[in-house]
Amino acid sequence: MNNYIKIIIAVLLCNVTFAQNSVTGKITDNEGQPIFGATISYTYDDASKKAGTTSQENGNFSFELKETGNYQITVSYIGMKSLSFQKAFNQAQDYDLGSLKLQMNVEQLQSVEVVGRARTDYNSDYSFSATKVAIANKELPQAITSVTKELIADRLAFQVPDAVKTVSNVSVTGLYNHYNIRGITQADDGQVLNGMRTRQYYFLQPITSHLERVEVIKGPSSVTFSSADPGGTVNMVTKKPLAEKRSEVSLTTGSFGTLRATADFTGPLNESKTLLYRFNAAIQEADSFRDVVNNNAILFSPSLSYIPNETTSLNVEMIYSDAVGNLDRGQPIFGAINGEYDLDSTPITMNVGASSDHYKNKEFIFMANFSKKLTDNLGFNAQFMKQTWDEDLAEHRVDGTAVDIGGNVIPTLARMRYDERQQYWETDNFSTYFTYDIKTEKITNKILVGYDATRWERKIGAGFLRARRYLTVDGGQSNYDPANAANFQQMVVDGVTMPVPAVPHFNLDDPFNGARNTNAYNLAELSIPANLNTSNGFYIQNQFKVGKFSALLNLRYERFTDIFDYEGDEQEFTNDAIVPRIGLTYEVTNTVSAYATYLEGFQPHTNTVSLSPTAEGFFWSTSPSRFDPLESSLTEFGAKGEFLNGKIFANFAIFNITQKNILLGDTYDLDNLTTRGEQRSRGFEMDVSGYISSNFQLTASYGFADAEIVEDAIEEFIGEPIGGAPKHNANIWGRYDFTNETLKGIGFGLGAQFMDERYTWYNPTYDTDRLLLPSYTVFDAAVYYKPNNTGIQLTLKLNNLFDETYWLGGLNPSRLGPGAPRNVLLNATYKF
Repeated sequence: MNNYIKIIIAVLLCNVTFAQNSVTGKITDNEGQPIFGATISYTYDDASKKAGTTSQENGNFSFELKETGNYQITVSYIGMKSLSFQKAFNQAQDYDLGSLKLQMNVEQLQSVEVVGRARTDYNSDYSFSATKVAIANKELPQAITSVTKELIADRLAFQVPDAVKTVSNVSVTGLYNHYNIRGITQADDGQVLNGMRTRQYYFLQPITSHLERVEVIKGPSSVTFSSADPGGTVNMVTKKPLAEKRSEVSLTTGSFGTLRATADFTGPLNESKTLLYRFNAAIQEADSFRDVVNNNAILFSPSLSYIPNETTSLNVEMIYSDAVGNLDRGQPIFGAINGEYDLDSTPITMNVGASSDHYKNKEFIFMANFSKKLTDNLGFNAQFMKQTWDEDLAEHRVDGTAVDIGGNVIPTLARMRYDERQQYWETDNFSTYFTYDIKTEKITNKILVGYDATRWERKIGAGFLRARRYLTVDGGQSNYDPANAANFQQMVVDGVTMPVPAVPHFNLDDPFNGARNTNAYNLAELSIPANLNTSNGFYIQNQFKVGKFSALLNLRYERFTDIFDYEGDEQEFTNDAIVPRIGLTYEVTNTVSAYATYLEGFQPHTNTVSLSPTAEGFFWSTSPSRFDPLESSLTEFGAKGEFLNGKIFANFAIFNITQKNILLGDTYDLDNLTTRGEQRSRGFEMDVSGYISSNFQLTASYGFADAEIVEDAIEEFIGEPIGGAPKHNANIWGRYDFTNETLKGIGFGLGAQFMDERYTWYNPTYDTDRLLLPSYTVFDAAVYYKPNNTGIQLTLKLNNLFDETYWLGGLNPSRLGPGAPRNVLLNATYKF
């Protein structure tokens, strides 16, 4: 018995002794500098048990051995390549692993983006779309800010406008996927996806579950994107397959009847990892704080990447999106009383739509990207996109102020119009280019020569039914003329004689949003002529580097052809332009570079009629391509820097933008339109994002834009601020995760957005009233909980923490875009 006791005691002593054994080491970069906050994870017992620790400020780390055996150790850190190895710990002793060096994680220089981004933080340090090929943001002589999927997820930003609001000098103009960037309101109604332009409209905001990042590329980048707005381009980049298996499902609920589910699966399909896949899906049902407004959507996005060797790659992906909701035309307020509007005259929930209205938006996109390295120096790349887009609309909307028989405004009544509209679009996009790289000890030179072709068609069969304005005695519809009151049908309401509207007035004092009998309306049948627009672009790009000095030179020739009333009574117009870009960069230090750039932009008016305040009539009347295109230019100086081993990225820019050939005149008197409008914006901005410490991520920005109308048909507007342009905006968002044992697994996020006052932006000559919207500051907060080793994260997000009443923007006084009151979202995400 004594021998057994001795054996048991000896075993226990061995276990106690072994439990005190530790493993130590130090994490450094390739230059020997210590790395603070690196993650050291280890698995043992046939990978069934996992644990981990982090490195200290001096790079040192330690962990206790739980038992003997073979361990798999992985060291990872943001911006560095992960280090993974096996180590046998078979003896009861302390182990010193010495210095473990991590190498900089230079993103794989894909010619086209076929493999997903490996980083999992708020920074994306490269862009493909800005120059057609992969280029580090710090080397690009142009401001670019990326909003990554990690930042989108932490902020539960399920629509693109929610995602980009952390970017400097970016503000939404209202309730749509539409922006003012650097003081210039977007004119081009196409959206950019993976660097290629689509014809999707901006009314129903696209959900973000299939997006890897949203890039805001500042300046008029027509040299890259063909037709492009002078303030900047919002480019949505879809998620691409990864070579490692990742799976994620997410469920969200919250205020305003929000229910949402998403799924994201990716990984290799074969052992050699030459065939990769990714599948994204989302379903959403969401009402709104706005009356009779909702946005229900379903999305599927599968993709495949084939990479048989280092010289060949192919990615194919599809996006199917089916959205059904209501087109929210905004909050109307009372007509001007004594020349003044009252923002509080109606509640921010008010919407003039009916419960029987609808907006259906169906989209199908196919994309293919191919890259082939023909020799060590010569490469070939090609991209193709096919998009179909269908619109089915039935809506009530404000058409102006109601008047009595004498033409006097009745401020509590809104004159209405009703539209039923169907449109069918098809877009083809093709881009191909050759690259030739020369690299010596002192010089790097990358030459790109390419061709782009785009074809979009508004197909035969588009048309609409419309009732608007006032009824004439002969049954027609017309603007009311008090001088010819006898020509209009009349009615008496509450003792007031007024002309009979084609659609009953909306009573702002006694609103009704129920189903409305549209069969009683006097609907006019109107067709929308088919339209075919093609463009062909040839371009050359040269990026060369000599020592610390580099230059990016571009020249593009573009020719647009527009055929209005295609396959009918055709009208054909052409526009062409030569568009340059000149950018210079100098490496001040290894981590800081300064740059200067000059860009030009070019937009045919065919691409701008939907959003132009004075060109709307061209949408169904004739081709706006008979006018000279919008032209713009940018001069920019800036500096970019990476700090803390790539954990922090900062950008500072000073800019001056001009835009001319803006269509001016009367929307419905097309013969009076001219292209003598001009705008100018100058200012500066700063964006900073990254890890302050291993458990604290931050993104912050500030923008200043002095945006001014230089020429306009409305004389009193000259010298005034551009509509939709705030002079100042600032944003901050941070996430902090506790590391002590008591609160480990818990984190919190806090953010604020400040937006300066700005005018409504939609001001045609027939309705020149514009309203100055007040500045606002809105705070958001979030609490995160990640149970250890479960792959689960719970997020509780509070938006508009202090229940501020504010307006995002507005088109005019009868179409304001109020921000949401305080609301809550609860999200559960499981990664496995």
